[in-house]
Amino acid sequence: MEELRPLLTTYAYNILGSYEEAKDVVQDAFLKFMDIDSDKIEDKRNYLIRTVVNLSINAKKRQQKIVAAYTGPWLPEPVATEKADAAIVQKEVLSYSLMVLLEKLNARQRAVFILKEAFDYDHEEIAGVLDISVENSRKLLSRAKVQLQKGTPVSRQPQPVQTGYIDKYLSAIREGDTRQLEQMLHDEVVLLSDGGGKAVAATKPLMGIKSVISFLVGVFTKSYKETRIEQGEVNHEPALFYYHNGQLVTCQIFSIRDGQVENFYFMRNPDKLKELQK
Repeated sequence: MEELRPLLTTYAYNILGSYEEAKDVVQDAFLKFMDIDSDKIEDKRNYLIRTVVNLSINAKKRQQKIVAAYTGPWLPEPVATEKADAAIVQKEVLSYSLMVLLEKLNARQRAVFILKEAFDYDHEEIAGVLDISVENSRKLLSRAKVQLQKGTPVSRQPQPVQTGYIDKYLSAIREGDTRQLEQMLHDEVVLLSDGGGKAVAATKPLMGIKSVISFLVGVFTKSYKETRIEQGEVNHEPALFYYHNGQLVTCQIFSIRDGQVENFYFMRNPDKLKELQK
């Protein structure tokens, strides 16, 4: 069972967008498994996956009620994907931008979409996991794609980022070079910031080059000019980590398409930075 924990945690995390909750769901699944006569279960691995996926769907439904009353934008909890971590299967972790996109779906749509599009389950397998009909699985996937606007890229890992790209960004932001920044951003760039009511953050999405650059330059000048900044990767996308007195205070994630930033995500909620701090 312990050998399966990283894989099960990854399934739960991809559905929930919360690493902490994912670990709790997997523990609950193990406890349920221990309460039954496991000798009667032929495929224990699939049984546990099925249990974790369904527990995650229920947890996601509860989470979505909390998100509705959340202070400002709610963003998934980022996880590091460039360092060794045996607690999760890093290659199976969805990209951060895809995790954000999937928040448009309800819990069951999200589970079907992830199983089918990200993990290559067929509808018969999905039906078995979720205890639904094959036809219902097809309908849920179809509705999910409508919600996401059909044609949205569905890749667990985003496009490769040019070497030195983040260095170039840092140089521009430190020098206040707005012309250079403009060239690095998509015209319809969007910036989301999650403080969870526990840290200062933009409470509404910022859209467009002018608004986003104004925010980036202003925040850097006011809050980050003297902080320690490190580069890294979360959910297979480049990130900057800002430290104040040795404490991680902000994770800035870059969603890059065709050489330009399409979305910025600022994670400032301290509860969602705990794993990255370790």
